[in-house]
Amino acid sequence: MADEVVLLDTWASMFGMRVRIALAEKGVKYERKEEDLRNKSALLLQMNPIHKKIPVLIHNGKPICESAIIVQYIDELWNHNPQLMPSHPYERAQARFWMDYIDKKVYDTWRKMWLSSGEDHETGKKELISIFKQLEETLGNKPFFGGDIFGFVDVGLIPYYSWFYTYETYGNFKMEAECPKLIAWAKRCMERETVSKTLPDEKKVYVSIDRIKHFFQNRVS
Repeated sequence: MADEVVLLDTWASMFGMRVRIALAEKGVKYERKEEDLRNKSALLLQMNPIHKKIPVLIHNGKPICESAIIVQYIDELWNHNPQLMPSHPYERAQARFWMDYIDKKVYDTWRKMWLSSGEDHETGKKELISIFKQLEETLGNKPFFGGDIFGFVDVGLIPYYSWFYTYETYGNFKMEAECPKLIAWAKRCMERETVSKTLPDEKKVYVSIDRIKHFFQNRVS
C-alpha cells in the first residue's frame, strides 16, 4: 500500500518550507493543505493538540510535529540518497545543535525587532545581525554547513532567505554587506530545484508580513 502523506502548512512559513524541501529532496509525493492561522482547521487542532501549530506531517494518519523533528523523520524513513543528516554521530550532534540554535535565536529575535521601536528596535536589529554573523562564521569557507553536501542545517536555514528582504526593510540594513558569505551560500542553495521551487518571492513575503503588522497595530489602537 502506498504511503499517504499530508502536510499542514502555510505558504510563508519558514518552518513549513523546511519540510517541503526535505520531501522534495527525497522525492516523496504528498498532499499539502494550506492553513489559515487565524482560523485553524479542525484537522490541525486534532493532529497537533499540544501546540496547535504548523507544520504537521501526517504519515498514514499519524502526526509528526515540529519542523526539525519532521525533517529528521523524513530522512530516517525515506533513507535513500540524498542523506540530509551526517553519518557520523558527532557530526549529527553538531547538526542538531545548529538547528536548535537557529530555532531558538532567529525567529524570536526578528519578532522582537519587528514589533518594537526606538532603542529596542535597534537592539533587536543588532542581535539579529549578530546571529547571522555567527552562522556565517560556523559555515566558514565550506560550500554548505555539512561540508560539500547540502544537508540538515542547510534545510533548516535556507527558508529564511525568503525573509531576508523583510528583515532588511524593517531593519534598514543589507544582508549582503553584513554577511556576504552567507548570501553566497544562499545563492548556492537556490541552485537546487528543491529549494528554488519551494521558497516564495521575497517581496510577496514582505507584503504579507507588513499587512499582519498593520492588522496588529489597528487592533491595539
